[in-house]
Amino acid sequence: MERQPLNEPIERSSRSSSYRGGLTEPAPGPRDRLLDHARAVVDLAFGPVATRSFDVRYWDGSVDRSPLSSTAFRLGVNRPGALRRMLLPPSELSIVESYLSGDIDIDGALEAAMGLADEIGARVGSPGVLARLVGHLLALPRRDAVVDVRSARSTAVVEPVGKPHDPTRDRAAIRFHYDVGNEFYALWLDERMVYSCAYYHAATDTLDEAQRAKLDLICRKLRLHPGQRFLDVGCGWGALIIHAVQHYGVTALGITLSDAQATLARERIAAAGLEDRCRVEIRDYRALPPDARFDRIASVGMIEHVGATHLAAYFAALHRALEPGGLLLNHGIVSLKEARPRGPLTWISDRVWRRDAFIHQYVFPDGKLTAFRAVVAAAERAGFETRDVEGLREHYALTLRAWVARLARNRERAVELTSDRIVRIWRLYMTASAYAFAHARINVLQTLLAKPEADGRVDLPMTREDLLTKV
Repeated sequence: MERQPLNEPIERSSRSSSYRGGLTEPAPGPRDRLLDHARAVVDLAFGPVATRSFDVRYWDGSVDRSPLSSTAFRLGVNRPGALRRMLLPPSELSIVESYLSGDIDIDGALEAAMGLADEIGARVGSPGVLARLVGHLLALPRRDAVVDVRSARSTAVVEPVGKPHDPTRDRAAIRFHYDVGNEFYALWLDERMVYSCAYYHAATDTLDEAQRAKLDLICRKLRLHPGQRFLDVGCGWGALIIHAVQHYGVTALGITLSDAQATLARERIAAAGLEDRCRVEIRDYRALPPDARFDRIASVGMIEHVGATHLAAYFAALHRALEPGGLLLNHGIVSLKEARPRGPLTWISDRVWRRDAFIHQYVFPDGKLTAFRAVVAAAERAGFETRDVEGLREHYALTLRAWVARLARNRERAVELTSDRIVRIWRLYMTASAYAFAHARINVLQTLLAKPEADGRVDLPMTREDLLTKV
């Protein structure tokens, strides 16, 4: 059978018999046998062509087309050994690294492909299917004429100095995540560079509009007013403290562990002429001066870095820094899975699957999401009273999709500033997060906490009516 040129993809559909029988052909050569094994792996892992909702493109240019008239994405198998490295041994990290290394590509809507890992787990549950899958995987080459995927990991890793969440190690972890470069973040964040969930009054809001609405929502929930002392823990590039000073007349301090963030935040404060009322320090929350006192505190996106084992110390430090009657707004991501019962099989599965290894290796070293109950329990043990909780899960899915779209539009410049691998990491991380929020696997909650005075008084109105007016 004459092979088609690579620029004319060979197509296989549910109606074609060009694969495994139906045609009299010469004995397949080595490359044909590798394609047969690769197709068998795809069939076992994702189902036969007739049942798949996506196309598959192989390294020789051939394409197995889904019978659906339109598909959201195409899976690209770029090298003969790609599937072996992706699935042997099977783990979340090996699947992710197959994408990061360029072994595998997702053309089209990456978020639509986020369920593939779950699909693999559901299909290879029986010993018979697993044995057949492993047999075909072992027939594929271990290495191709490219650098092995596992050596394509980031060279800039967090030094394992001290125990997780010791101050020195926390600072190294923060730098790893945020010191990718201010210019890189500016490519896909809003004009104020707010790196947390936006607040959409409508899905048609622009990212800039939604982030301004979020900053104002935090200020209104804290009932900020002129003359108050305001602390923002994990202040990023200074957007919240600048907004609070400009629109609510407070005196603000932001603290961060990122040198890159602090540098730009100070430049922006100076450009706005706010240096007399607004400043940023590189400081750990545990190193706040003993006599530091604030009327209001915001903690946005910090509990994810603090870690479940250090939540008690975190809230105790903020409680000491807050004046009696004052308010703390805690905005953080929580895990819905962690809130549910977990048996020994779940623990074993997570260990074997290396759950969260991608996040720890490439994105948030030492980061760990916990259940909301653990957050509230730690806060209330420290002396806080819970006054209000709002879930923003759908808002974060919209925010992340906006970030991914902006990164895609600026991909060429992003690669120039970092590398193709770094851009793949961020595209995958943010897309997977959008999928997790949209599918109720994680949530982001704004929790208003109060530190009652000795007689129980708190600086809050009787109702929430003041929050219901759109700004």
